[in-house]
Amino acid sequence: MFKGLGAMGDMAKMMKAAQEMKTRMEALQEEMHSMLVTGESGAGLVTATCTAKGELKALDIDPSIFQPDEKEVVEDLILAAIKDAQQKASDKAQEEMAKITEAMGLPKDMKLPF
Repeated sequence: MFKGLGAMGDMAKMMKAAQEMKTRMEALQEEMHSMLVTGESGAGLVTATCTAKGELKALDIDPSIFQPDEKEVVEDLILAAIKDAQQKASDKAQEEMAKITEAMGLPKDMKLPF
């Protein structure tokens, strides 16, 4: 009775797969708010912790770097740690997205928007 509907059956599979991907991406978006990555600078003298979405959550500074005449060095270390954490957050987000696309049978390096 349903012979000849092959293309429509394929379309239904594609729609189901698209809906599944949308659901997984929404779940990942929520999870990324709780995934934490840590960046550092100055061999660990300054560490910054961000969510995988790039939101700064914590900053830890070793007290040994507080010298009044080295204010600019401290500022640079803080910025470097934050940038490192944000880059790691971006990398983590791409890694998690690659897992979803690969599970869906899409190319692993396919870039999807967040």
